[in-house]
Amino acid sequence: MNPQRQTVCLIDDHPLFRKGLIQLLQTISDFEVVGEASNGKDGIALVHAVKPDLLLLDLNMKDMSGLDVLKKLKSEDLDTRVVMITVSDQTEDLVAALRLGADGYLLKDMEPEQMIDSLASAAAGRIVVSENLTHMLAAALREQRQPHSAQEAGLTEQERRIVELIAAGMSNKVIGRELGIAEGTVKVHVKHLLRKLDLRSRVEAAVWAVEHLHKAA
Repeated sequence: MNPQRQTVCLIDDHPLFRKGLIQLLQTISDFEVVGEASNGKDGIALVHAVKPDLLLLDLNMKDMSGLDVLKKLKSEDLDTRVVMITVSDQTEDLVAALRLGADGYLLKDMEPEQMIDSLASAAAGRIVVSENLTHMLAAALREQRQPHSAQEAGLTEQERRIVELIAAGMSNKVIGRELGIAEGTVKVHVKHLLRKLDLRSRVEAAVWAVEHLHKAA
C-alpha cells in the first residue's frame, strides 16, 4: 500500500454501481480502494477493520440507512471522512446528512468527469457537494436565522480566519499549517465557532462564510 495515497472504502447495496465506482476510483492516482460492503452492518465492521481515509456511503440501503451508518461512525470520533453518494436530491436528506457530520454529498447521476473531480477534491480534504444542490443548502440555512456577521456571532479573529479557510476547502491539518497552530487547536476552534453559529457541520460553516463573510467583504 502506498502511504501517500488516500485509502477508500465503499458501502452501497447496488453491486453494479459499486463496481462502476471502484473502476472510476482506479483512474484517480490519489486513491487506493481497500474495501467494499453491500450493507450498513458489514460496512461499519469494514470501516473499523481498515480505518480508511475516505468512506463513500450510499444513503438508501435495505438493512439500515446511510444516515444511521453515518451517525454511528461519526459518534466514534474516527478520522475517516464520509461522502454520501446518493440518488436523493431532497433538501431534507442533504441537510440531515450534513448535520450528522457528512463531509460531502454527491448525486449518483453526476457525469463521470464531475464525479472524478469531486472525489479528487474529497481526497485533498475539501468539502464536496453536487453543484446543483448548493442553492438548496443555502436556502435551508437562510431559513434557520443564523447570525449574519462574524461580529453578531461573537467570533474571535482567529475563528473568523478559520471559518474562511474552511470555506476555501482546507482541512484542519492544512489550516493549522497555514495559521501556525496545532491541528488539535484548530479542532477546538472549529467546535467553538460551530456552536456560536448554531451550525453542526463544516459544510454548513463553509456555506455560511460564503453567504455572509464573502458578500460583506
